[in-house]
Amino acid sequence: MSFFKRRKDVRNQYGWFGNYSSWEALTSISGGYESGNILDITKKALLKVKNGQAVYERDSVLFDKKIYPHAVISALLYTAIECDKTLNVIDFGGSLGSTYFQVRDLIPAGVNIHWSVVEQENYVRCGQQSFEDEILKFHFTILESLASKRADVLLLSSVLQYLEKPHEFLLEIMKYDFKYIIVDRTAFINDNQPDRLTLQIVPPEIYEARYPAWFFNEEKFLGYFQDYEIKTQFVSYVEGEQEMEIDHVKAGYDKGFFFVKK
Repeated sequence: MSFFKRRKDVRNQYGWFGNYSSWEALTSISGGYESGNILDITKKALLKVKNGQAVYERDSVLFDKKIYPHAVISALLYTAIECDKTLNVIDFGGSLGSTYFQVRDLIPAGVNIHWSVVEQENYVRCGQQSFEDEILKFHFTILESLASKRADVLLLSSVLQYLEKPHEFLLEIMKYDFKYIIVDRTAFINDNQPDRLTLQIVPPEIYEARYPAWFFNEEKFLGYFQDYEIKTQFVSYVEGEQEMEIDHVKAGYDKGFFFVKK
């Protein structure tokens, strides 16, 4: 009995916590996503995927069976058909190409792919050194990526909730006039509550880290996309993200959208 109680207490240490008033209030108690150990762990995992030693990586964790984000793949295939069998993607916050490696085997050989990851400086330099090829590229900013190759698709997968100023970013990306925007694995708050800023504590079997994480008000979030049609919306393909707890109470959910310019 006591053994199982201890196991439950340990699990309760991880997840999303609090309702913080400012990003600065969290930075003193969180290492942030810039932590070097996260990059090292992710690099080692994705090199195994790249070299055929593993089939699938998500959030630095390796899996022996690939789980496909079918909604994202469907959206990518839609854009490829609409764009004459070309798929030019900016994957903002795309780590070292995790989504690219996840979906590439379901993109037909007849589709001409260009996949640009825009990331933090240390990820970009690592990506350019160890992962870049004729298809997969790495850039420091969206503007730099667009200068290299005009993109039709902006992919935002599990990234917006980790930005200090996500609403400013959403205003910024509207200036680039992307034809298609795919939002995936993005956290929203239940019951039309205001945005909530939490502390996310990652289980150590993934990596030792804690960082600020937003839960968005969905109605306010969608207000930025008035010039887009919601082609489809979908729940997260990751088990456990369809309902998310804050302070161990069900309070949010991850979901995604496929937006098409009107």
